[in-house]
Amino acid sequence: MTQELILRHERAMMLAHGVRSAAGEDFDPKPVVKLFTPDGTCTWLLSELDPEDPDIAFGLCDLGLGFPELGSVRISELQRVRGALGLPIERDHSFRPTRTIGDYADAARKAGVIRA
Repeated sequence: MTQELILRHERAMMLAHGVRSAAGEDFDPKPVVKLFTPDGTCTWLLSELDPEDPDIAFGLCDLGLGFPELGSVRISELQRVRGALGLPIERDHSFRPTRTIGDYADAARKAGVIRA
């Protein structure tokens, strides 16, 4: 059984953030969902979905190479990713954001890794 990476209520919140962003509003939301490879070092803190293409998420992406960055990723591609032992990406059910996506990005750039 495949785990749902983004729940319905999270998707609605991320779309609302995407609408604000597409309208040019200057805001720095908290991430809505944290995804990770349980058998690797990749982490994604996602804050919004593109209202024109809700398969595209925006957030902080860390591929475990020491250079986390803000960017976009396709959810459908994440669903196909497998870690070193072949395990799929999981959502962190215990994740509760305490900072904005910009604050997480600043800290991750300094540390070379997302610590959330």
